Amino acid sequence: MTKPFWETKKLSEMTPKEWESLCDGCGRCCLYILHNEETGDVFETDVACKLFDAKKRRCTDYDNRLKRVPDCVQLTPDNISTLHWMPKSCAYRRLSEGRGLARWHPLITGDPKSVERAKIAVSPDLIPEDEIDDTLLESRITKAR
Repeated sequence: MTKPFWETKKLSEMTPKEWESLCDGCGRCCLYILHNEETGDVFETDVACKLFDAKKRRCTDYDNRLKRVPDCVQLTPDNISTLHWMPKSCAYRRLSEGRGLARWHPLITGDPKSVERAKIAVSPDLIPEDEIDDTLLESRITKAR
């Protein structure tokens, strides 16, 4: 039996289709993240990018997101190891750290809803960024990463 691509290839060797399939669809990278510069602590909020559809947990304009959202970060094999704000559950982060995919990942289970059952997915009750004042972001912290 052959091993799956994520066990045999480096991130930099993956095809675009393989790379994209690593996304588990949790939506946590589309939340507003706050960083405490003094302590290095990272906090999630319940505020999402204006392009994020919280019910589908997908970007509504994925192909143009980098043009439409200036602070959107495109994950690449070259930058993933430096993006410490990414959730520890993220497949890209896990693989870059040599940890392998989580047992609930849709590539393992064959079921896209496994991320919800594992309670990794974001809530569908998020606030779009264009509906909240930036000065209120600290009051919207939901958890530390």
